[in-house]
Amino acid sequence: MKEIRFLIFFFLIIFPFQGLKSEIIVMSKCDDKQDEFLKNEYILNLNELIMTRNYIYKEKTYQKYKLTDLSVKKSNSYVRNIYEEDGKILTHKHGYPQFYTQILFEKEKQEVFMRTVLNDEVGISKISTCKKIEKFENES
Repeated sequence: MKEIRFLIFFFLIIFPFQGLKSEIIVMSKCDDKQDEFLKNEYILNLNELIMTRNYIYKEKTYQKYKLTDLSVKKSNSYVRNIYEEDGKILTHKHGYPQFYTQILFEKEKQEVFMRTVLNDEVGISKISTCKKIEKFENES
């Protein structure tokens, strides 16, 4: 009877922690097709389903955007919710039901894409290529 209690206790304590793995992908040294950055990186936390983008504009790009938008900061960070679909990682839709955009990542690939949808017509364009990709897996 003591052995059965021990086994039940063991499974109730140890078993729930077996699934606590988190995968984090850091894509850094990313170029951009229209802007120049001192730092441009994407951090994908696949456990919490969050993408964080950190960037610092080069002075020329910063001044270009500052002319038309006084709220632009030279250094910035933003967070978006993400989800996985058909082996791709997508940010949640940004925009309206008829027109929206998403950032699209493919696991194991260096490119970052912009997915644009207008009245159910999908367009995909490459916005960046990252030179460095690191994967981290944490087990708790």
